[in-house]
Amino acid sequence: MSESNKRLLALDTFRGATIMLMILVNNPGTWGHIYSPLRHAKWHGCTLTDLVFPFFLFIMGVAMRFTFEKYEICNRYGPLFKKVLSRTATIFILGLILNAFPFIRQDWDWSSLRILGVLQRIALSYLLASIIVIQLDIKGIIKISVVLLFGYWLLLYLFGWLNGTDPYALSSNLVLFLDKFILGESHLWRGYGIPFDPEGVLSTATSVVTVLIGFLVGTMIKTAQDHQDNCQRMAVLGSLLIIIGWAWGFLFPINKALWTSSYVLYTVGIGVLVLAAMIWIIDVKNHSKWTKPFVIYGSNSIFIFVLSGLWAKILLNISFNLDGKIISGYSYLYKTIFEPMANDINSSLLFAIFHIFIFWLILYWMFKKRVFIKI
Repeated sequence: MSESNKRLLALDTFRGATIMLMILVNNPGTWGHIYSPLRHAKWHGCTLTDLVFPFFLFIMGVAMRFTFEKYEICNRYGPLFKKVLSRTATIFILGLILNAFPFIRQDWDWSSLRILGVLQRIALSYLLASIIVIQLDIKGIIKISVVLLFGYWLLLYLFGWLNGTDPYALSSNLVLFLDKFILGESHLWRGYGIPFDPEGVLSTATSVVTVLIGFLVGTMIKTAQDHQDNCQRMAVLGSLLIIIGWAWGFLFPINKALWTSSYVLYTVGIGVLVLAAMIWIIDVKNHSKWTKPFVIYGSNSIFIFVLSGLWAKILLNISFNLDGKIISGYSYLYKTIFEPMANDINSSLLFAIFHIFIFWLILYWMFKKRVFIKI
């Protein structure tokens, strides 16, 4: 196996592990009984769950360095732009469809349809990061990343200072203000108890930096002559990013919902360390047999995200009668099969693990049949 292929194996393993973790945290038997690392931070802070999304964007950035190379070699930027635009539109539309599913609205009223979301954030981050890496060299990418991180901090701080409010509070931040103005309050997510979208318009700017750092790390991997030396350099870089992000967090709190600059550096730093460890284990030590289940999970990552979302929505929209109470298919499956197996928190975890296994079986069949849905 060539060096670049081995590196890609580490990347695919990391991607697959991230998707597995996403399935785990998104599908508990009941949201009332979850181990604390499998919950998002209530507002400021960072849990294991809060690493999932930035890890995926970081991986996407690393992979861009490899997938864009064939266009760079041939100097074929026209086809590359078409590819980027096509993929952006596809992912964004899939996000809208997932938000709208099951397409049942009273009087076909779409006034409360959420416009943004996870897939939309992926699409926009991919588009903007792609434009930047195509147009700029490495120094330019670093400069614009610094400008975006500090500019975002300055904008949020000045907005709070001018209005005499906490610039990083849920109800008084610039991200919320702009989303209400651009999208309208009715089109925002309400998971925090008020209309606020954690995948908001303005915070997309810093999510782009997550992808850009991934691209820079991908460049380190692609151009490295020695695996072990590169792992050491990545370990140093990851540690520095974590320390800078943690320290910055005292001034600009680490916050996933706002995708703060400190959150970008802190989470990407952890991502760099994890990827360095995987390259060291898989490439330097040549221990790769254990990677197969993760590679399978990462082989159709966007597809399985969409499928898992549709599956959950279908179950939630099916009704069953259990002991005289009408409950969703999701709750019925959990209560009749998994709840009797263990105490509340462990049965809830078993339900999530069951979903990891079921989706893996689907992906395994696709992998064996060489079915790869390129999105």
